[in-house]
Amino acid sequence: MKYMSTRGRIRDLTFKDAVMMGLADDGGLLLPESIPALTPGDIAALEKLAYPELAFQLISKFAGDIPSADLKDLIDRSYATFTHPEITPVVHHDGVHILELFHGPTLAFKDIALQFLGNLFEYLLKERGEKMNILGATSGDTGSAAIYGVRGKENINIFILHPHQKVSPIQELQMTTVTDPNVFNLAIRGTFDDGQRIVKEIFGDLAFKAEYSLGAVNSINWARVLAQVVYYFYAWGRVRRQTDCRQICFSVPTGNFGDIFAGFIAKKMGLPIRHLILATNENNILARFVTRGDYSIGSVVQTFSPSMDIQLASNFERYLYYLYDCQSGRVRDAMTQLSGTGRLNFSAAELARVSNDFLAISVDSE
Repeated sequence: MKYMSTRGRIRDLTFKDAVMMGLADDGGLLLPESIPALTPGDIAALEKLAYPELAFQLISKFAGDIPSADLKDLIDRSYATFTHPEITPVVHHDGVHILELFHGPTLAFKDIALQFLGNLFEYLLKERGEKMNILGATSGDTGSAAIYGVRGKENINIFILHPHQKVSPIQELQMTTVTDPNVFNLAIRGTFDDGQRIVKEIFGDLAFKAEYSLGAVNSINWARVLAQVVYYFYAWGRVRRQTDCRQICFSVPTGNFGDIFAGFIAKKMGLPIRHLILATNENNILARFVTRGDYSIGSVVQTFSPSMDIQLASNFERYLYYLYDCQSGRVRDAMTQLSGTGRLNFSAAELARVSNDFLAISVDSE
């Protein structure tokens, strides 16, 4: 499995290289050159697996350059930190199946990917005899989950930017009370989008990135998205135990588009997903895009769900790559337009495809 950038100027990376690069050196986001296709029989064989074994079976399809025994060990150690034996259990309430993603160390869904990514980084750095300085921006949950994923790890320092007084109190405490010497917290006067922009600009300075061995834990890192693909398959298997359904719908709270994009990848792999329902708060650029074709960046509104207070969703570029039929030149042009005008335009045919991929709804604080 090889990896390339959405903008087309970085190609032929191994999985290990893609993880270590984080943001592609041409400014794009990394994706596998092809998505493994699973047959209904393949998916049926996965349905009864325990979470760590399921994770191994799926992740190994994208990470063939990591020896199987090493990958199994990384996965087992990553999910040993969770407090529920199923890792992401499915419960049933009022006619709805609920996938519980809060059994990790920081109670955030991002623990599922970041416990794995922290161990993966440590493994790769030891193998290469290198050190890494992780730089990331957070609206709350990424920061605390990333810090708990790498605290105390060898050869890693982590620097996390969060918007001052705009993250939840518990997540601010989770970040700022960690005393491990490899953890550094930076509060900025601004929004998450401001922090994300700073991080992307720093990663865009390739000489600086190389000199200080920068790494990424935001969902710009493909390994984050890949680890989240697993629980879509796990949820399907658990729901199938309780029903005879032939398709499934997922409703996903959405801010930076990484979680629901993992669902999109699961669907491309063959998981019988009928609808991916994108749910946003008042920062509803993604809902407007899906329902009206309006992708215009506005001002960030502070809400009761600060982790979703985002206007510029990083992983949207990955979806654009598929929407534009894998034409990297169109992605480059679109991102240039977005940077210059703050908006994107789409054809009727493209919006019809979007409607086939997603449904969307937004809610306000009332």
